[in-house]
Amino acid sequence: MKARSQELLDRAISAMVAAIEVYNKPGFHYRAESFTVLALNAWELLLKAKWLAMHNNKLDSLYVRDNTKKQHSRYKRTRSGAPLTQNLDYLSKKLVEKKVLDAACQKNLEALMELRDTTVHFYHNKKSDFEERLQEIGMANVKNFVLSSKDWFDEDLSRFNFYPIPLSFKMPTSVETASLSKYEESFLHYLEKLSEGDSDPNSRYSVRISIELHFVRSKDANAMPVRNTDDPNALPIYLTEEQFHEKYPLTYRELVNKCRERYTNFKENSIFHRIKNDVLEDPKFAYTRYVNPKNPSSTRQTFYSTAILEELDKHYQRAKS
Repeated sequence: MKARSQELLDRAISAMVAAIEVYNKPGFHYRAESFTVLALNAWELLLKAKWLAMHNNKLDSLYVRDNTKKQHSRYKRTRSGAPLTQNLDYLSKKLVEKKVLDAACQKNLEALMELRDTTVHFYHNKKSDFEERLQEIGMANVKNFVLSSKDWFDEDLSRFNFYPIPLSFKMPTSVETASLSKYEESFLHYLEKLSEGDSDPNSRYSVRISIELHFVRSKDANAMPVRNTDDPNALPIYLTEEQFHEKYPLTYRELVNKCRERYTNFKENSIFHRIKNDVLEDPKFAYTRYVNPKNPSSTRQTFYSTAILEELDKHYQRAKS
């Protein structure tokens, strides 16, 4: 049976994966708002997991005490009568006080909470400058989540391939001329103030991240062409050989060897090949390279991302570490 902190950690990771997947859906106009809600849900679960780990997995350490004399219960209750748990804002501040959570990370959460409060309860007319700030907050939030999961629980999230996310965020344009509302301007001023202050400049955590994407035409024969759109006329993005093998580090034989180490009931049989072949067309899991890219009949080799192990986990029994 999993410890309560581990159960919350697993749910936190699932919530963050859902946030990223929602944001990356093409043509989804409520993506920023949905990402904000799901990402904050992920963080609240992550902080609660850490809090429980620090308090011997005792649930009552998370409950909000009721100090009024009228109540017979020691804890405040929800509408259904369940004990009310501490919220994200409270936990983040307490963990900063205990020097468990980085101050820059807590400021990033404050910015995301402010965005949630304004977009969920009303709305923003997002213009280019505003969208750029949303992107900076979101990217920092994902980065901080990955670092905290690793630092606190030694949980390696590289299997989820979080790193390609910047290419999926809408890039700001320089031709937007529409003005921001006074509320949007107020939010940007609020964010600028959060970004200032006494945060440790050497910290690995960030309030926000500035992203620069450079498109470069390349004649390098070893470059791997990749497109982030279905439009065949779009300007291609090139991965270097090193970047390609970072994204797809496993050959078929290396994948099989990892499976033998990872699972107790793994067999290199038709069942394995069927599961593997079902996901080969998804670039999240694999990429097939041809000796002659213009000739699909030429010699080819498939390389696999570590994310394919996440898919295989659904079909095989993990070995105990």
